[in-house]
Amino acid sequence: MMNDSGNAVVVWRPTLWIWLVGAVLCLLTGVIYFEGLKALVAMWDTKEEYSYGYMIPFITLFLIWQRKDLLERIDFNGSWAGFVLVLVGLALFLLGNLSTLFLIVHYSFLVVVLGLVLAFCGWQGFKIVAVPLLFLAFMIPLPSFLLTELSTRLQFISSEIGVWVIRLFGISVFLEGNVIDLGSLKLQVVEACSGLRYLFPLMTLGFISAYFFKAAFWKRAFVFLSSIPVTVLMNSFRIGIIGVTVEYWGKEMAEGFLHDFEGWAVFMACTAVLVVEMWVLSKIGNKRLPLREAFGLELPAHTPEGAQVRSRELTKPFLSALFVVMAVSIVTMLMPERVEVPPQRKDFSTFPLELGSWKGKDNRLEQIYLDALKLDDYLLVDFSEEPGKPVNLYMAYYATQRKGESAHSPRTCIPGGGWTMVGLAEHVVEGVTMNGRPLVVNRAVIQLGEQKQLTYYWFQQRGRVITNEYLVKWFIFWDALTRNRTDGALVRLVAPVMPGEDVAVAEQRLQRFLKEAAGQLSSFVPD
Repeated sequence: MMNDSGNAVVVWRPTLWIWLVGAVLCLLTGVIYFEGLKALVAMWDTKEEYSYGYMIPFITLFLIWQRKDLLERIDFNGSWAGFVLVLVGLALFLLGNLSTLFLIVHYSFLVVVLGLVLAFCGWQGFKIVAVPLLFLAFMIPLPSFLLTELSTRLQFISSEIGVWVIRLFGISVFLEGNVIDLGSLKLQVVEACSGLRYLFPLMTLGFISAYFFKAAFWKRAFVFLSSIPVTVLMNSFRIGIIGVTVEYWGKEMAEGFLHDFEGWAVFMACTAVLVVEMWVLSKIGNKRLPLREAFGLELPAHTPEGAQVRSRELTKPFLSALFVVMAVSIVTMLMPERVEVPPQRKDFSTFPLELGSWKGKDNRLEQIYLDALKLDDYLLVDFSEEPGKPVNLYMAYYATQRKGESAHSPRTCIPGGGWTMVGLAEHVVEGVTMNGRPLVVNRAVIQLGEQKQLTYYWFQQRGRVITNEYLVKWFIFWDALTRNRTDGALVRLVAPVMPGEDVAVAEQRLQRFLKEAAGQLSSFVPD
C-alpha cells in the first residue's frame, strides 16, 4: 500500500512491553489517587447533578479510539512539556493531599493524565486526542461555594420566569424570593429545582454534540454554549407548568412521580432543542449538509492492506514521567494519613439563654434546611431585653470544611427568602472586640414589603473574623495545609426595625446585645 507520494504507508503499533508498562502506570496512578477518586465517585453517587460522571471516562476512551486511524499513522516522539506537566500535576497532588482538599487532588489527576499523554505522544499526537481528554473535566464537580452561588442565581431566574409563565394562564401569583405564592398554596423553588440537575448533563451532551458536528467553529460553539440558556428556560417553563397544574389540580401535581416525570420530560425537550439547533445551523452558510451528514458518528478507518507495521518505543519524556510517578506512589504509601481532628468545643445546646438583661428563646430549623446546609451544630435563638424587640442570633458550625461543606453566605441566602439587601458594607461595631481587635462585620438593612431588619454577619474561622466569602475559602486551604484544621462558623444577628423606629435604634439594640454575647463565642467556636 502506497501513499500519495509513492511511499509505503507506515502504521505504528504498541508492543506488548508498552501495554505492560501502561498497566503498571495505571496501577501506580491508582495508588496515588485512590482516596481522591473514591471521593469523586462518592460525589457522583450523592449529587444528582453529577450522576452522569460514571459515563465520562468511557466516553473519553471511545472518542480516543474513534481517532485510532489517525494516531497509528504518527510516530510518537514524546514531549518534555508533558514531563513538566506531570511534575506540576503531582505537585498539586501533594499540596491537595497535605491540605486534605479533594478538589485540588481531582484537578491534579486531570493534569497528570494530560501530561502523561503529552509525554508519550508528543504534540502531534496530543492535538488529535486533546479534546477527548479535556472532556474528562466534566466529571469533576465545581467547588462547593461556586456551586451554591450558581444554584442560588439559577433559583432566582427560574422563579421569575416561572411566575411569568403562570401569569400567562391568567393566574394571580406573587413572588417573594424563591417562594411562589399562589394564594391557596406556596411553592418553594428549592435548590433541587434550580436546574443544575439538567444543566451539567446537558452541557456535557452539548459538548459531545458540538464535537461531532461537522460545521464551522462558531456553529459548534453556539451549540455548546446554547445548552445553558436552553436549560434555564426549559426548567423555568417546568416550574411555571407545575404552578399552573397545582392551581387547578392540587399540590399533588408538585410531588412524587409527576414531579420526577416532568424533570425527565424537560431534559428530553432540551435535547430535542439542541438537535433542532444543529439542523437549522446545518442549513446556514455555503456548505449546507443534511443533518445526518453534518452530525455523523464515524468509526475509525481500517488499516490499509499491505501497510508497513512498525513498533512504537517508549520515549524519554514518558520514561522520566513514569519514574516520577513511581517515586510519588511510594511516598504516598509511606506517608501517614492526615486525619483532621476538630478542636474541643462546647455544643450550642449549652449556650446560655440569659446574657445580662437579655433572655433567649430557642428555635429549631426545619429538616429541609438542615439537609441543604449540612452543618454539624447550630444555634437559633431570639433574645430580648424588653418584650417585642428581639435580636435573633444564628450560628452555624462546621467541624470540617475540606469536603466543600461550609457556611452559606447570607449574601445569597437572604434574597432567597424574598428580602432585598440594601447598603451591604463592612462595619466596625463600637465597643465590641473579638480576639483583641475591634469587631468588623458585614452590615446590611434588609427589606420585605413594609418589613425592615438590620443584620450583622461574619465568618468566625479558627481565630479570625472574616467578612469576605472568598477570603474564607483561601484560609480554609491555608489552615488545612499548615494547621490541619478547617473548622469554622457563620455568625449572624438580625434586629427587626419596628414600625416608626429609626434604623439607628435597632443598631443600638444589636450593639448592646453583642457586648454581652461576644465573650461567649470562643467557647463554642474555638480559636
